[in-house]
Amino acid sequence: MERKDIESLFARAQGLGALVVGDLMLDEYLWGKAERISPEAPVQVVDVIREDLRLGGAGNVVNNLVALGCRVSVASVVGGDENGSLLLRTFTDKGVDVAGVMADTPRQTSRKTRVIAANQQIVRIDRESREPLSRECEEWLIAYLREHAPAFQVILVSDYLKGVLTPAVVRAIMAVGKKCGVPVVVDPKGSDYAKYCGATILTPNRKEAEAASGTKISGLDGLSQAANMLMDQADLAALLITRSEEGMSLFRRDGGMLHIPTVAREVFDVTGAGDTVLAVLGLALAGGFSLEDAAALANIAAGIAVSKLGTSTVSPEEIIQESGRGRRDSAVKVKNPDVLASLIAKEKERGRKVVFTNGCFDLLHAGHVKYLQKARSLGDLLVLGLNSDASVRRLKGENRPLIDEDERGHLLAALDCIDYVVLFDEDTPLRLIETLRPDILVKGGDYSREGVVGHEVVESYGGRVELVEFVDGKSTTGIIEKILQRYGSV
Repeated sequence: MERKDIESLFARAQGLGALVVGDLMLDEYLWGKAERISPEAPVQVVDVIREDLRLGGAGNVVNNLVALGCRVSVASVVGGDENGSLLLRTFTDKGVDVAGVMADTPRQTSRKTRVIAANQQIVRIDRESREPLSRECEEWLIAYLREHAPAFQVILVSDYLKGVLTPAVVRAIMAVGKKCGVPVVVDPKGSDYAKYCGATILTPNRKEAEAASGTKISGLDGLSQAANMLMDQADLAALLITRSEEGMSLFRRDGGMLHIPTVAREVFDVTGAGDTVLAVLGLALAGGFSLEDAAALANIAAGIAVSKLGTSTVSPEEIIQESGRGRRDSAVKVKNPDVLASLIAKEKERGRKVVFTNGCFDLLHAGHVKYLQKARSLGDLLVLGLNSDASVRRLKGENRPLIDEDERGHLLAALDCIDYVVLFDEDTPLRLIETLRPDILVKGGDYSREGVVGHEVVESYGGRVELVEFVDGKSTTGIIEKILQRYGSV
């Protein structure tokens, strides 16, 4: 999973639709000081300093998706009370579609109040309904799901056992997902995972997995045994077990297993971390990530979430920054076209002159470097369009490239004279030039202006073409021939 692919996911997030189905609630936080004992009873007195009201339960999943830039709709049932109205207003203010939320007058909207002093929870007060939906509400919700769920790229099921996800509702979700090919990601609860039969993947934590499998998990063998039992129980293709400070473990029905270690961070509060995992995993699958890469991305997000107090969201910027920790700085410069287009547009708005050149740059040599340095001197930043491996093979033959595209990209990105590297798979960079609209298009001196691909595009909006001479006697072909002469008979 490359940084550039993570950036592209978040750049496309607004075009990805996620439907969240589950139990909605409000999380209330009362922050204060506990410095004295009550004279009325042997309990602490908390002097409340501030109050905070947040979306909880499935609402926290929604909140995470909104923070990630996703287009979100929610389907559920709330009470016909003040808390229910407050939930709906909060969703609407965030741009969330609530057409799938029904208000049921007899029902009480869940509200959990946490009293916190000295960064520790002292007590939690729950006010909620836990009984299953009425027949009328259940039928209404199922009808909504059947009509609207196929329009989304992922369905996220957040079960807190508060009565919304009845067996009939869950069956309807799975049926719609299967029929339309939409992945269904479930954060499960309870001891019977058979009710989630048909889901794409479940995301229990270790304690939940122990309860559902009926086994005490000890070591990786015990973890694997429990995972296989749960996959059999729910007829799952995959299962992701979150293991707190030990990271996550992804299991596949075909026997595949991947353990993802956690990133070392100070843990303040695990509240809502499962919601963050569900949101990021779902968005990644909606964006076309593999299960392995989606799980790795969710692991990064979870590590950030637990370093915050309370049910907090994680931003794309935090995830992108964390994904680059410990990696080469050159990875920061390698971008996908969709992300780069936005960056370049902002640079041009600032009045910076953008220079673009392209090539295969197989076996980087001094001639390449001098050429690129000269190109960079013509403007304020240099974008290098790099031919992909497939493109190089078509242009240079089946024996090329000698260095694969990832290595070539990182080597070039390590040069100070290059600001961004972007791969393209076509034979020419014409489409890339049309997208980026550089001010200056640079090519080698062995070209004529008319022979430079994209010159008409650049000149049409006032840009120009510059031809830069290569250093004589320096070429990849020459290096290959020298190697063959010296070592070909060895």
